[in-house]
Amino acid sequence: MPARKSDSEVFTVEMAEPFTSNWERIPGISVDGPRVTIDPDRYFFRRSEAPVWMLVDWDLVVERLLSAEETEEATVEQKTLEFVRAFGQRTQDPAAVLRTADRVYRHLFSGDRLDDPDLSGVSAQDVRILRESATFAALNRVAMTGEITDIGPAWFFPTTARVVYDLDADGAERVDDLYHGGFFNEYRRVEAVKAHAALGGRLVHGCQSSANMSGGAVVPFGVDLDRFRVELSTFKQTWISSILDLVTARSVSV
Repeated sequence: MPARKSDSEVFTVEMAEPFTSNWERIPGISVDGPRVTIDPDRYFFRRSEAPVWMLVDWDLVVERLLSAEETEEATVEQKTLEFVRAFGQRTQDPAAVLRTADRVYRHLFSGDRLDDPDLSGVSAQDVRILRESATFAALNRVAMTGEITDIGPAWFFPTTARVVYDLDADGAERVDDLYHGGFFNEYRRVEAVKAHAALGGRLVHGCQSSANMSGGAVVPFGVDLDRFRVELSTFKQTWISSILDLVTARSVSV
């Protein structure tokens, strides 16, 4: 474990609604209702010394991008990329990232979605797991080279969900499948592409063609995905195993 830095790096964010208190089972996370505190030294598996995220004001995304239509001349991905280029702002403030992510994922994983007959098999708890996990995962970073520069347990959210939400292996696989494709039909995928402009990129599934607990991350447009896959395949089993150790330790303690 790296030497502990100053307490000033520990940061607190006031979310719009309370988070599941069991996130405290993950090292480095403290939860007090809607107030979430993260100690980066304890939370991240790997982190850069001076991380920089790209953000776009969420209100601006809602006002100008969410209603944008794809045309024969411009795909939704092109429009989103141009929007990020025009309005993106770099920040070194992880609290700003979480605040933005909270708004993005309360939109994408709103309980109102459950009125859609297409999601009749999705529960309010499923939506909460997706929303909270994705919010924490927004802190993960991938460089344009494809190198994973900052990564924490929420990247592998199906496995982490076993710790936080007491899911068994089948339940974790089911949530992974929702995230991988069951939730994001084409209509919601297009909406997600535009919404993720607020986090400066696009959602890429680590598992690619099938649900295998590799999670995913919001990455910059144009990132080297070949390097990304090599990075993830090299380290993911070690990181996933460290999360599963928390499951085992909890089983022993109870």
